Amino acid sequence: METRRRRRAVRLLTAAALLWAASFAAHAGEVEVLHWWTSGSESRSVLELKRLLATQGHTWRDFAVVGGGGDSAMAVLRSRVLAGNPPSAAQIKGPAIQEWGRLNVLADLDDVAAAQKWDARLPAVVASVMKVHGRYVAVPVNVHRVNWLWINREALRRTGARAPTTWEEFFALADKMRHAGIVPVAHGGQSWQEFTTFESVVLGVGGADFYRRAFVDLDPAALRSETMTRSLQTFRRIKDYTDPRAPGRDWNVATAMVIKGEAGMQFMGDWAKGEFLAAGQQPGRDFICVSSPGTSRAFIFNVDSFAMFRLKDPAATRAQKALALTIMQPEFQESFNLSKGSIPVGSGVRLDRFDLCAQESSAYFTATAMVNTLVPSIAHLMAQPAPIEHAMREVVAAYWNNDRMTPDEAMTRLVKVSRPRP
Repeated sequence: METRRRRRAVRLLTAAALLWAASFAAHAGEVEVLHWWTSGSESRSVLELKRLLATQGHTWRDFAVVGGGGDSAMAVLRSRVLAGNPPSAAQIKGPAIQEWGRLNVLADLDDVAAAQKWDARLPAVVASVMKVHGRYVAVPVNVHRVNWLWINREALRRTGARAPTTWEEFFALADKMRHAGIVPVAHGGQSWQEFTTFESVVLGVGGADFYRRAFVDLDPAALRSETMTRSLQTFRRIKDYTDPRAPGRDWNVATAMVIKGEAGMQFMGDWAKGEFLAAGQQPGRDFICVSSPGTSRAFIFNVDSFAMFRLKDPAATRAQKALALTIMQPEFQESFNLSKGSIPVGSGVRLDRFDLCAQESSAYFTATAMVNTLVPSIAHLMAQPAPIEHAMREVVAAYWNNDRMTPDEAMTRLVKVSRPRP
């Protein structure tokens, strides 16, 4: 009797397990994701996202593009979407999300956003980037602060100076570093790096309201103004403190100059911190992260995000929503941003495992959102579509590289290229 009862119990448990597995499989789906996080810490973070999805029964299929976000990748994506075969998600950010939204091909994520209270967890200026016609169609992954100044601690000690908070203090420190035989500013002579430095200068000279007028509103009166003139003059002064071998140098090579003490300072977003940490350096002890001059009460943000495309397969749609939910979970926000050097985009994530620079960046992110000095990066495609960003970037690079170009000529060109084409 006892043996029969046990056998019957085993049969019932086995049947229940099979029913559960069948139900689980019926709800499982596949997400195909276009991204360019293909190396180093970014690749490890993608593996974590795959793992978390797998625990929910969903599988991940890479649509990976090495080198990231170029025209060829977007061309392939466009052909897939127009052919009616879009991936589940694609790494798209800034105004490009709205461009895809106008094609009416993006999925509605409002149910996911409501479940996780995205409106309460995200600053309004960030949430607006993720929406088309007031509805969520994309999920943010992380936040980078662009307006950082990185300083070699030993170089600062040798000059006997403090970290600069104003442009006057910055140029005084640069003079002292040069006198001490240190290249004051490590720079990579590439147009995107020059535009990255320039947007920090404009914010530091003109403030957040002026920055928005110039780069978000594209106000001709702001682009051709006394404040923009002073910004261009300040920007050009920085060039005098770089070294002759800067043209063509990659950003991480410039960061290495600061790490080694060959250079004293670098203007760069917080992805530079990963280079310091990989070299075994620690914030406060070996290097210092401070707001670029004049920007201590403002924050230029660069947010990575995934836009979700409308799918026909119900299982794929469920997997897609699971992906969006997982990205905004505190567990993933913590692990991903610890690896990438960025900070969590949503509130409710513990920061005790993050370094001092990240904790400071998160505090700035929250505070500037409250006082309306959180602004999108034009140099990193958060403020304008790619054609306008590219045209303005080339004007700034031409001004940096041509000492004969006057601020008035540069402003005239900025106004011209910022006008929408008919």
